[in-house]
Amino acid sequence: MMVTIKSALKATVCVAFVFATPVANAQAPALADAAGSYRITSPSSIQFSVGQVGGGGGIAGNFAKFTGGFRIDGSDIARSSVEFTLYPESVRARERRIEEFLRSSAVFDAANFQTVTFRSTSVRQTGPDTATVEGALTARGKTRKERFAVTLTDWDRRSISFTIRGSIRRAPYGMDVGTPIYSNVVQFDMKITGRRR
Repeated sequence: MMVTIKSALKATVCVAFVFATPVANAQAPALADAAGSYRITSPSSIQFSVGQVGGGGGIAGNFAKFTGGFRIDGSDIARSSVEFTLYPESVRARERRIEEFLRSSAVFDAANFQTVTFRSTSVRQTGPDTATVEGALTARGKTRKERFAVTLTDWDRRSISFTIRGSIRRAPYGMDVGTPIYSNVVQFDMKITGRRR
């Protein structure tokens, strides 16, 4: 399983696409208003799941500890940036034995690799409230380019919220234990809140 996040995840998601059309019932914010630097705050969450071939329960969990931030460039969204760090030792699952397995050298190897990081390299607005963020995800000492889909869900002058989803293949990071019984693809579903610095 990997994240990255990422990363997002000083990790985050340059949702600078905070954009020029209304979200939900909110009045459309101007990019100039949304521009600035944000840090990730509660109630952010990072969930992940790995399916089991033929159905079954699969593996699902979350990370209790992560940090990050993002900068929204009001004049050019493509110049926005995101950094994110998560801590594998904080992984949580339904059972303690699964948590210990995920922290072990078979998966995250948390004793030797204390962080998983994501740093954006490009941001592309795909709709009035959506964007694609690409960047370098590093886990277990291996770095690969990954992509996440971002959707703006809420915004005011102090904070911004969005969902981030992505699918990451775990084998390239040396985490292919359990395949093919368990999928090689880890699904990430993140809900991130950022507050102006």
